[in-house]
Amino acid sequence: MKPTRTTLQRIWHTRSLSILFFVYVLISIIAATQGLTAGPKIYVPGGRPYIDYNNYRIFKFSFYHLLQGRDIYQLFPDDHWDLYKYSPAFALCFGLLSWMPDAIGLVLWNLINALCLFAGVRLLPGLTTEKKSWILLFCVLEMLLSIQNTQSNGLMAGLVVLAFALAERRRYILSTLCIVFSFYIKIYGGLAFVFYLFYPEKLKLMGWSLFWMVFFAVVPLVVVSGSQLLFLYKSWLHLLVNDRSASIGLSVMGLLETWFKVNISKNLVALVGLLLFLVPLMYVRRYNDLTFRLLYLASTLIWMVIFNHKAESPTYIIVMSGIGIWYFCQAPDPVNRILLILAFLLISMSISDLVPAPIRNGFIRPYGIKAVMGIVIWCKILYQQLTLRYAPALVAET
Repeated sequence: MKPTRTTLQRIWHTRSLSILFFVYVLISIIAATQGLTAGPKIYVPGGRPYIDYNNYRIFKFSFYHLLQGRDIYQLFPDDHWDLYKYSPAFALCFGLLSWMPDAIGLVLWNLINALCLFAGVRLLPGLTTEKKSWILLFCVLEMLLSIQNTQSNGLMAGLVVLAFALAERRRYILSTLCIVFSFYIKIYGGLAFVFYLFYPEKLKLMGWSLFWMVFFAVVPLVVVSGSQLLFLYKSWLHLLVNDRSASIGLSVMGLLETWFKVNISKNLVALVGLLLFLVPLMYVRRYNDLTFRLLYLASTLIWMVIFNHKAESPTYIIVMSGIGIWYFCQAPDPVNRILLILAFLLISMSISDLVPAPIRNGFIRPYGIKAVMGIVIWCKILYQQLTLRYAPALVAET
């Protein structure tokens, strides 16, 4: 006998988070299996082939190159394609996985990415279990895309959401650890420090933030000399500066250039975006409003990508996390629902095989269509923050 709709609804209502936990574990294993069994990739015509899960190999070998005293920000074509672009501290931390066989390490890396976001959403205050589950379900396809590329974007999204949720619980040591670690993965994670304006004991927050910043700055000294570490920081800075000048990504900068042929300074665009992001902070009395704080969390997650010159398709798990939080922390609204549906179609579905290849390759990708709804919804969040036009849909803070 087939289960009735009522039965399925009851199962979802009572076990939705357990179901989503299983789903996130399953896609982590599936993505790892795909990477391990896929054939090699050739990144440039006529170039040498590389293992499908190349990004994981970049992280893995960064640890060994760090131990060997080499410049980890140079190309190592015998080991992997492309450059390592994160901090020396992240290279050291990845040593926890680097020593493992790829079949184990890759699965664990995918699980870290997927379950960090799961944990962050699970701990969010004020949302029902069902709403948290809908957020996680909304993000599934983008999470799968990110971990199929063995990138760190799921971890980035999870660390920012976790930092917010832990700060709400006044767990400042762990909250600051999450933000600082996200900064040492991708510097845009430092934008989440804005959360700490909302909470008491700011001296404690500043103290722990400074502690973790110094800790991760110097922890590579356990395996390299002081002079080598200083050299690595100079090399990292040089790489980031050159990398910034050469990229526009699926971002505001990218759309300005591809749609309107406007070539504006990336720094100027980012500065304007940052100023707009900070303007709603003038409503100090709203800091006690949980919905206002959740909207800032959503805005932060989306900003980190749409104003990032290196934004690419797998980074949009960060955007989708923000969009999900934005939608489900408010009462149902027809306009928001339309925007949510469009976001799912244009972000998660637009580059799938359901869209004919000529449309994907001739329109969606060249014109950065995936970035559109992230920008539109971020502007909608900004409008709501400035006009205070939002309707909370929250339960008791948990």
